[in-house]
Amino acid sequence: MQHAVGAPGAPQPGGGTGHFPLPSAAPVQPPTAAQAPIAVLLIGAAGAGKTTIARHWADHRAAPTAHISLDDVREWVRSGFADPQTGWNEHSEAQYRLARRTCGFAARNFLANGVSCIIDDAVFPDWPAVGLGGWKRHVGPGLLPVVLLPGLDVVLTRNAERSGNRRLSDEEVARIHGRMAGWYGSGLPIIDNSQLDVESAAAALDRVVTRSLQGPAVW
Repeated sequence: MQHAVGAPGAPQPGGGTGHFPLPSAAPVQPPTAAQAPIAVLLIGAAGAGKTTIARHWADHRAAPTAHISLDDVREWVRSGFADPQTGWNEHSEAQYRLARRTCGFAARNFLANGVSCIIDDAVFPDWPAVGLGGWKRHVGPGLLPVVLLPGLDVVLTRNAERSGNRRLSDEEVARIHGRMAGWYGSGLPIIDNSQLDVESAAAALDRVVTRSLQGPAVW
């Protein structure tokens, strides 16, 4: 027998199940320095270090913070995984869109329950509708985007250390890095972490986020 939520005998949200209800569809409002939680979108090419830096930043914040990696969520699909390295097609694109919506859902749920989050993704500046605009729709206008943009030689070296479907060809890495350069002049904060270790890059990210929270977003 099925029960309507709120009806006598119906299981209530959070009633020992670990389920947390999402709020209404109203957008998450831009945070201020005195408000928590916050949502950060860390943008970077393959090999930029965004996943490692995002994880380190989340690990060392004083406030509860979650790390949401788009690549990790994409790879939740096991049987039938559409690997973009075998050719970008409608199946890999559909799984990418699904992963992005899932990440956005998770981010909103964390924010609604008082947990900040940082999402990492390779967002291209020339894809406004499905890139930064898409994340803004999924998470809300309070999203704080930050770009990691080390030099090409650094990105190539880091990519060479990868394995599996995370490793791309040098040609693909160079192409992606060139497209990422389009973020210059966008008004978004950019961190060149070519000479920074993970801890220093995370500290630079923290400074950027703090400055962003001190005034209205301009992107």
